[in-house]
Amino acid sequence: MKSKLFIFFTFLGFFNSGVLASSFDYIYPNQKPMFSNYGTVGLLSNPSARFHEEGTIGFTWNRMQPYFRGSIIAYPFSWFEASYQYVDINNELYSDIFEFSGNQSLKDKSFDGKFRLLKETNILPALALGFRDAAGTGLFSSEYLVGSKQFNNFDITLGIGWGMLSNNSIRNPLGYINDSFDGEREATKGTEGGEFSFDRFFRGEAGIFGGIEYRLPYLNGARIVIEKDGVDYSKEGYSRVKQKDDINFGFVYPVTNNFQLKLGYVRGNTLNIGFSYVGNYSNKNPFFKKNDPPKPIPKNKADLIKIINKDNDRYIYRTALKNLADNQIYLQSANIADDRKSIKVAYSQAKFMSYPQVTGRASMILDQILPENFSTFELIHLNANLGSHSIEIDRSKYIRYKDNNLPNTVIQKENIKNIKYRSKDFAFNPKAELPEFLYRFGPALRTQIGGPDGFFFGDIRLAFIGEYIVKKNLTITASASQGIFNNMAELKLGSDSVLPHVRSDIVKYLKQSQDFAIDNLKINYFMQPRKDLFTKITAGYLEQMFGGIGSEVLYRPIDKNWAVGAEVWDVQRRKFNGFFGFKDYRTITGHLNFLYFEPNSGVLFSSKFGKFLAKDSGVHVNFARIFDNGARIGAFATVTDVSREEFGEGSFDKGFYFFIPIQSFFTNYSTGYTGFGLRPITRDGGAMISNEFDLWGVTHSGSYYNHLKNWDDLYD
Repeated sequence: MKSKLFIFFTFLGFFNSGVLASSFDYIYPNQKPMFSNYGTVGLLSNPSARFHEEGTIGFTWNRMQPYFRGSIIAYPFSWFEASYQYVDINNELYSDIFEFSGNQSLKDKSFDGKFRLLKETNILPALALGFRDAAGTGLFSSEYLVGSKQFNNFDITLGIGWGMLSNNSIRNPLGYINDSFDGEREATKGTEGGEFSFDRFFRGEAGIFGGIEYRLPYLNGARIVIEKDGVDYSKEGYSRVKQKDDINFGFVYPVTNNFQLKLGYVRGNTLNIGFSYVGNYSNKNPFFKKNDPPKPIPKNKADLIKIINKDNDRYIYRTALKNLADNQIYLQSANIADDRKSIKVAYSQAKFMSYPQVTGRASMILDQILPENFSTFELIHLNANLGSHSIEIDRSKYIRYKDNNLPNTVIQKENIKNIKYRSKDFAFNPKAELPEFLYRFGPALRTQIGGPDGFFFGDIRLAFIGEYIVKKNLTITASASQGIFNNMAELKLGSDSVLPHVRSDIVKYLKQSQDFAIDNLKINYFMQPRKDLFTKITAGYLEQMFGGIGSEVLYRPIDKNWAVGAEVWDVQRRKFNGFFGFKDYRTITGHLNFLYFEPNSGVLFSSKFGKFLAKDSGVHVNFARIFDNGARIGAFATVTDVSREEFGEGSFDKGFYFFIPIQSFFTNYSTGYTGFGLRPITRDGGAMISNEFDLWGVTHSGSYYNHLKNWDDLYD
């Protein structure tokens, strides 16, 4: 009966009468895709070919006994979905040894990925290829090919799956191509987990799955979901899940366009509840429209300043210094050409992430204070007293195209140049009030997730972050924190690593620094030997676990989308308590670095070749999608000459991260990021020193491509 009901709804979906496209969003609002019980976009237990927009980051939680699953989902591109799953399997113990893990239930971590092969058209369905548990223990391992097609208020999904998605079994169609695909799908065994088992993909039996979403009119986007479950629960997990029926029913209610609630009945015997939240962080102002306009000089005052400045360079310098500072742009040096037709201004700032926006606001001030005989402005941005870039602005073009907001006509590529900054080349160098001490206090959270001791351990702290600016290119930075509340007392798992314990003693560091701890205390010295060459020396307590001295060098031409460099560190392991002093372990670590930015896609690729903290050697690779507003979604992996057995659980170092500009959450402009990074397990192989203020980040403002993507901000 239920199979007939499923077929009936499918038929109805194909031939249902249409609704006008113009009224569809009104009748069926809040139609962002729903998330499956497996933490990725889908129906209830089945995946679908739907995707969120690029730049979307989401979180979903589901309860479907015996599984409690939390997932983080990211979309670096509209055609790629990546997710990290953490599952509590409460019908299985973490281990058989009570002294080791007590009564704690089993936990499992995995990565999923889905790729769009075909975008939906009026005739063709959307088509996607996906992988569940692609690099984990294999408890939920599946591959699938799925299509989804919308017909008015019906969305129909049909797919074929392998592995755990082979419930409604058919012969593997790939077996007609090669007999090896018909072979038995071997269980994941003999590994430390975290590996890609390519030899298992698309092997063994296949199965058909499908489902329908029926969108209810005038109900805030609510929908009814019916599906034929593709999961073979006799194979999944530890095969202790009973299935009475393979027709699942569900109801999804979008509270808002970003937040959904879900209620379902699955397997014919299990209540299913869940929720999800997604947000798109790639937009210029994803949450709040900015209310932080420039502060121009009143016209009557500006006219008077121009008269006073007509024949007096000293007044020009002073008025530029004062009025640029009113806009939080700080003049460091200035020079007026002998013919008094151009001015060169070197400045620093820490307010705007968009450098064309800084250029526009500085040009606005200079236009208001300079006599009419000045025809060009040359603006030089400094970061850590390094000459980041120089932009030449034609004053007449800046004025002419301002009202119509046509920034692309103001500047050409040749107007942006790299430059070596030397203060002695400028006539005006205002005396800086140095040394200067900057600091702030704020909350901090240290966590340890997963393990035999418990699911979550947290340490809430009050953090202090300070910077003592000795010279413009010489700073002392410090970070310390005081514990407020934690549940670290029960955290006791020690390291079983056969490698030097450069990271795996994290439990000892967390437990023995619960009160006051100095996270880092170091001195940073920046230099610029030539216009496209940058160097940095850092010494002190570099991070929580290591101190020492290191140096970095970077060659980065402004008009190129690549950079090469090197770094070397002589470091020693710090004591566990977070105070002064070192332990016996000492090593020299270093890397050759290569970075490449592909401007059309916004992808940054970086690699490090060299020696790591545990004295292993290999390569670290990092891919990140950088959006125009500065948000980024990325993943990394490190492979070294350490064997899988030596590395331990996880097999190799890997993880993902996302960072969102802090200004996304406020109406004012500001620099800085907030975000989240996660590696499934902390091991010693492939570990690197934490390098704050790396030279790529310090010099990023100087990139021609960084200006090009934000040039529309010139008149903001």
